[in-house]
Amino acid sequence: MNMNYDVLITDGHWRKSLAAVRGLGQEGVRVAGGESTWPATGFFSKYCRKRLIYPSLLFEPEKFIEFLLKELKSQNYRILIPMEDATCNLIAANHEDVGNLTYLPLINKEKLEFVQRKDNVLQLAAGIGIPIPETFYIKDLDQLSELKDQLPYPVVIKPKTGAGAEGIIYSFKPGNLIADYLKVHRLYPFPLIQEKIAGNGPGFGASFLMDENSRVMASFVHKRLREYPVTGGASTLRESVLQDEVRQMGEALLKKLGWFGVAMVEFKYDIKDQTYKLMEINPRFWGSLALAIRAGVNFPYLLYKMACKEKFKPVEKYKIGQRCRWLLPGDMLHFIHNPNRAGLKPGFFNFFDRQTTYDIISLKDPMPIIGRILTPLTFLYDQDMQCRLAKRK
Repeated sequence: MNMNYDVLITDGHWRKSLAAVRGLGQEGVRVAGGESTWPATGFFSKYCRKRLIYPSLLFEPEKFIEFLLKELKSQNYRILIPMEDATCNLIAANHEDVGNLTYLPLINKEKLEFVQRKDNVLQLAAGIGIPIPETFYIKDLDQLSELKDQLPYPVVIKPKTGAGAEGIIYSFKPGNLIADYLKVHRLYPFPLIQEKIAGNGPGFGASFLMDENSRVMASFVHKRLREYPVTGGASTLRESVLQDEVRQMGEALLKKLGWFGVAMVEFKYDIKDQTYKLMEINPRFWGSLALAIRAGVNFPYLLYKMACKEKFKPVEKYKIGQRCRWLLPGDMLHFIHNPNRAGLKPGFFNFFDRQTTYDIISLKDPMPIIGRILTPLTFLYDQDMQCRLAKRK
């Protein structure tokens, strides 16, 4: 019997994809998952009704698009949800062909590329009065000799594109700046130089779902409690909070962009001047998606409702104080590499806190932990996964 599926979710290896599969499946939506290799964490969820192994979009992009179009034609998918940057980029480049076959909550290629550039986003934000870290935009390597004695050390050297801690280096004194900068420049041409936010102020994420008219249909704010790498990276423990200033700035920036679909706007609190400063925009679903769903903002399901033309009131309220944890391997690595591990709060070994849920571990849907354990095997034989791992080193 040929079963129709409601949603196709790509990039089944990642935590956020599993969260989307669960968030939709728990509402009775029939979900198909896709990835370039087996095993994939999301494939092990009981809510993943169909598992697709597609060609590598990194090495065989034309075959990937051919496969995707064929699959969309063969099934009556209401919506396609691409999860990773590379997938979004490739699908955006084929927006018309894909969008003719299903609902595609993705902005056009030009706007997506604009937002993926941190320098573009920072300059746009500064232009509408949103605070940003002091940032130096390097256009010529000769600028380094002029700047090195004037910078507010320590400084962060970061690629203009990329996510998490990918490619980031900290430089602590003028004598090291040029060598540090060139290390990043060789792989990511002309990275930014930014002040390092003083005092390890907490990070905040303001997440949004916006309709075709850039109207906010859902919003959610979380605070980072732990992350890996310890110096700055993906959150390993985060908490739902109310923070109107952060939410309002994130909304203003996305409205300025004429946004459509989902995005998460990242801020960091600078205790030096008591200001929330913009870091970047994630123009897709974010790694901590499971927390938003746990707190009552089921972004994937609301996106599905939009695809079905279902009317609903904007979702603005959610449970405060809910926590979500990426234990394996994220929080374990944080513990190992944190010199202050003995003072971690909430208590690191409190695994049964009622306010805390997990990105992957779930008694109601236990099998994805098997997929997560098997994932490292794919780095041994799969070229696609080896390439992804190399980019994150």
